[in-house]
Amino acid sequence: MTTIRVKRVYEAPADGDGFRLLVDRLWPRGLARERAHIDAWLKTVSPSDELRHRFHHDPAQWDAFRASYFAELQANPPAVAELMEVLRQHRVVTLLYGAKEERFNNAQALAEFIAKKKGARH
Repeated sequence: MTTIRVKRVYEAPADGDGFRLLVDRLWPRGLARERAHIDAWLKTVSPSDELRHRFHHDPAQWDAFRASYFAELQANPPAVAELMEVLRQHRVVTLLYGAKEERFNNAQALAEFIAKKKGARH
């Protein structure tokens, strides 16, 4: 079973991170690619620009954001299949995000989506 972790991309990489997967649509500001220590960047599982702008990490919008984001993921089977293939290939996957907000961000929502879909620990 795959263990899912969630971490801000700006935090230092750790040995326990496993496969480091960036799940943001935009590259993190001020982070050089050489210093990012990212194994893959899967933009296709990030929220749409419209949803991202509408949510803007507002905790009051969290439930609505999650519902809309999960609907976007369900409507994009190829992206979800690609994500699930990454999960099948690695024992530990760390979902990386760039937002300052640690609890209300797309990586946390994606970890929840994965857990519901696959029964993964996170």
